[in-house]
Amino acid sequence: MKNFKTQSELKSYLNSLNREKVKVGLVPTMGALHQGHLSLIEASQKNCDLTIASIFVNPTQFNNPDDLLKYPKPIEKDMEMLNEIGCDVLFHPDVDEMYQKNEGWNYQVGFLNTVLEGAFRPGHYEGVTQIVYKLFDLVKPDRAYFGQKDYQQFLVISQMNQDFKMGIELKACPIVRENDGLAMSSRNIHLNSQERKSALTLYQSLKFVRDNYQELSLSELLEKAQAFYQKDRLLNLEYFKICDVNTLEELNEKTATAIALVACTVGQTRLIDNVILP
Repeated sequence: MKNFKTQSELKSYLNSLNREKVKVGLVPTMGALHQGHLSLIEASQKNCDLTIASIFVNPTQFNNPDDLLKYPKPIEKDMEMLNEIGCDVLFHPDVDEMYQKNEGWNYQVGFLNTVLEGAFRPGHYEGVTQIVYKLFDLVKPDRAYFGQKDYQQFLVISQMNQDFKMGIELKACPIVRENDGLAMSSRNIHLNSQERKSALTLYQSLKFVRDNYQELSLSELLEKAQAFYQKDRLLNLEYFKICDVNTLEELNEKTATAIALVACTVGQTRLIDNVILP
């Protein structure tokens, strides 16, 4: 696996390729890799000639400085995992390599910045689009791969890709779960044994909604789903919503294009999850 730390090194390497014949796949990550990330690498490997993974803990998308400090950064283990799976290229820049001092970014994501993650994490998606635009512009991939767990982020990046006419084919890959249903996340490492058990509530509530979507009304589904969180002092539910899968507008009536999304703090660790309905 080739490992590049600077934009100039990566750009020089990419310029040496015959881009008309080499289809490039990009998997942007913040590291602390798990099987969910590796499934994105594998998806790229099946459809692209060259797979590039980026690892960059992006400071501009953290609205909580403590969250940035606590975010796991096991780079040696990450590189070992990428080597084992046969990733072609790792781009692992420092912050100073990706950002100039006092750099501005004025792109607005509109409605998606006002709901769900946008409402609870102000400024988050401005930071996400800022770094993903830089990566897209640098690599100019044919395809880019993201996980469904960050579904709202995928819609935001899709809108940015369209607005800037970047022409990249974006793929949202299915959530990879532990055997008991917990969505794999880099943040799971912070859960102690009791919190880990409580965290299963996210998937259990989502699964309930999916299994009962045809039988119960929306209000009944939401009421019963939210009740999952009321008896556990370790859980602080931020939102549980049933939305249109294309726009994330909250539904007033059931449709065939719906998604249930949840965000909950378990102890001190904030987790998100979702399921497509029905």
